[in-house]
Amino acid sequence: MSEFDALRTQLRDAAATFADGPGALEGILLGIVDDVDRAVREPLEIFPVCHHSPASAIAMARRLREKQPKVIYLELCEDMAPLLTELRNCRLPVAVQAFATEVDGFPAEWAPLSVVAPITEASAEYQAIAHALDTPGVDLVLVDRSSDHVFQWEHRDTAPADPDAPPPDEEAALHGDAIGVEIGGLRPRFAELEEHLLRHGKVRHWSEWWHQYVELPLGDSDHDTYRQVMLLIGSLFRRLAPGDARHVRVDEDRERYMWTRMREHLAATGTDPADCLYVCGAFHAASRVDEFGVHGTDTFEISPRTASKWQHGLIPSSHAAIEAQFGLAAGSVSIAATEWAKNVKRTRVQPFRLAGQASGAKRTRSKALPEPVPATMSSDQLTGFLQRPPVLDRLDEAELLGWSVEVVRAARRNGYLASTADAIAVFETSILLAGMRDRAKPTPYDFQDAAVTCIEKDTVPGRRDVRRLVEIMMGGDRIGQVGYDALPPLARDVHDRLAPLELKLQQRGVRRALLDIASRPELGPCSDVLWMLRYLMPHGAARPIMGERRLGERPIQESWDLALGTHQRALIELGYEGVSIEQVLEQRLRRVAYGKDATAAKALAAVEDATLYLRSHRLAGELGTRALEVLSTERGVDGAPEVLRRVRRLLAFYRTSEPTLPSWIESFVKTGYAHYCTLLPTAFTDDDANVGQVAAMLGFLFSMEGLALSLGCDRTQLELAIAQSHPEEPAKLALLWAARVHLGLLTRAELRARCDDMLGNPLVLPAYPRYLSGFLHALEPVPGLADFVVEAVSNAFARLPDPVLLPWLPTLITTLRAGGAELAPLLIREAGRIFPGRLAALDEWVPPWLGQPGPAPARTAAAGGAALLPAHPATCDAVAALLGCDDPWAAAGATNGIALLDRHPETAHALESLLA
Repeated sequence: MSEFDALRTQLRDAAATFADGPGALEGILLGIVDDVDRAVREPLEIFPVCHHSPASAIAMARRLREKQPKVIYLELCEDMAPLLTELRNCRLPVAVQAFATEVDGFPAEWAPLSVVAPITEASAEYQAIAHALDTPGVDLVLVDRSSDHVFQWEHRDTAPADPDAPPPDEEAALHGDAIGVEIGGLRPRFAELEEHLLRHGKVRHWSEWWHQYVELPLGDSDHDTYRQVMLLIGSLFRRLAPGDARHVRVDEDRERYMWTRMREHLAATGTDPADCLYVCGAFHAASRVDEFGVHGTDTFEISPRTASKWQHGLIPSSHAAIEAQFGLAAGSVSIAATEWAKNVKRTRVQPFRLAGQASGAKRTRSKALPEPVPATMSSDQLTGFLQRPPVLDRLDEAELLGWSVEVVRAARRNGYLASTADAIAVFETSILLAGMRDRAKPTPYDFQDAAVTCIEKDTVPGRRDVRRLVEIMMGGDRIGQVGYDALPPLARDVHDRLAPLELKLQQRGVRRALLDIASRPELGPCSDVLWMLRYLMPHGAARPIMGERRLGERPIQESWDLALGTHQRALIELGYEGVSIEQVLEQRLRRVAYGKDATAAKALAAVEDATLYLRSHRLAGELGTRALEVLSTERGVDGAPEVLRRVRRLLAFYRTSEPTLPSWIESFVKTGYAHYCTLLPTAFTDDDANVGQVAAMLGFLFSMEGLALSLGCDRTQLELAIAQSHPEEPAKLALLWAARVHLGLLTRAELRARCDDMLGNPLVLPAYPRYLSGFLHALEPVPGLADFVVEAVSNAFARLPDPVLLPWLPTLITTLRAGGAELAPLLIREAGRIFPGRLAALDEWVPPWLGQPGPAPARTAAAGGAALLPAHPATCDAVAALLGCDDPWAAAGATNGIALLDRHPETAHALESLLA
């Protein structure tokens, strides 16, 4: 006989009546009762909970004071147990985190691995933890799968994230992309069932249904009623869940895992199961696996953990982060916290709270535990609960009126034109909506809908809309904080080193730090820490307002906006990677230089960062050698512009700060000279190599030529590479001409003549702007051509027709913008030298390349050409014979004919024009 026989009979009759005879419905209903009966009869008491449920927390606090168990088994990852004692150093909500950056046994693209278990004060698990840690003689044993097993059993979808999805709020993203572990997740997995419950419950989402139909009825119930109802709900959702083989297998393996761990502990310690309490989700409490119970089978074999290195810590959490993690309605956790405070006041149940923990609640002196209540056989409370009509709470007009006045006040502060009439409208609409939804007392969700209906406008005048204002009024998005003593060593070291700033950096919000390093040299180490934090942490954690860090420069004054308290999770996760920020930064730089996608440019960036932030010659030399190795294996020129910029900066730094150049950079220049000479002919003809990359290669070769030749390189390599280059693209061809001018293989006059020929050739004219683009890029390797580029661009504006010139202007602008830091100053300076400085002089100004003619030189009487005539008279004699003239030659030195030419030049001019 069972105490639930009467309930079975009633359900069997109901199934026969409503389903026209026995069948699947009868099996489901009787199976639910069997699950409840089985769990109630278990010698080890099972306490079913729902995560972040005030009703579960009140029932847990009450049951712990009555039973006073010696061992509490908790559904939480077993490897998180050492961290629970640090909760007393935190302000809830916080999340227990397991973090692994070095994965072994999992796909590399999964890294880093992260598992979080958020804990709030209004939760049953926190009541169990607080009681166990502060009560002598009570053991707390975590029995759920380890964090490593979470990923062993995890099936990850490879679908990319929606690029059009809006970014999450800052508070909602506190958990990052970690997998959430919820203690007591309870939600229908049968979509039709959830839709049916929401429709007939006249609510919008699941959180509201749970609050109305579970939280409120169970808030004042006794232990047996609470326990049996929660077991009933867990069994119902379990039996009506669709047959997803993966979900079912994971759930059942978790239950086998937990019962196996509990039996192992009972056997090892000899504890009586009657003195134990098993806290788990209601879904798992109604388990039907063979391993269920203290007398279950021991056939489940727990797989070993992988070799991944797991780190554990506490990170701040928030109500919004919990809601986003587990798909709850916005504001539901805040409403649950408010309901928890009301339940504590109404039921007069004294909750447990860890000694020394910071909390917003008023501290009360904890009373000594009473004598434990002897265990009794539970009776059937489920039948009476199901048959009892719902208790209608009377309307609390004072509470509702206070809400209405407060929301109007908050709306006015946020820019809404709300008045007393709106408060009255919100009050009446809340009652109206509750009545339409068959509720005598408006819930916070009814009040929220009423406030949105009466106050919200077409546009939101401020940062927050009315729905968000109601959430804040109901408790707000409470954000937790990890205390100093619970921080990892790295985070504590950062706070200690920034102590001279005299700022409260553990608090949320932005703090302005002013560093006058010139007058207070002791702030120099603080500046070093801040620059490393800026490199390692997300944007906004440490943001420089004034000051910069460059190679070879020393800071004088700096100004920073610091938000380390807001980004506390990121700082804590840095502590998983090392014991100091210098160690973490060195590891990050090595990871960049030695990664699978490492390039010479990335390795040189790591060298520059190591010199800039760590001032480590050893690390810079090692990473520089790595950059040399990567450069020698590269077959493309994609990173040539970045390589050129960073090598120039490093050379300038070492030449001014070191007596000699490091050996690695000399080897890099020597190897790079030969490497780019080899790739140059191919790059000129390769369609994948753009003109900017080829210009960067030439810039490396020309600017490093002196150092490379002194190190033993041969200039013949460069001349052969130029001679073997035969580009067809106009921009690259112009770049090649500029290189030939630099090497002396082409004169400027010849280059100018080629440009004039192209401007005079109508077939080449449409492609002329592309040649100009090549000349613009040529300023990188050959800055001495700046005057010629100004001339070429000016001629283009003067002579190109508009249909050719106008489409090229965007290309000109983008080219100058891309290389603006180097190219634009050259052109501007050269143009300022060539063009007139005043507008009035522009009309009379003639470009120097047009060769403005000067006055004709005066002719002299003794022309050199006159002496040639008597010396070679044959031509003149032949002309005279043809004309019939037989006059003899004049005496030597006579200039009569020359004088006639000077006095009558018209004949000579006519002859010149005829011959021309």
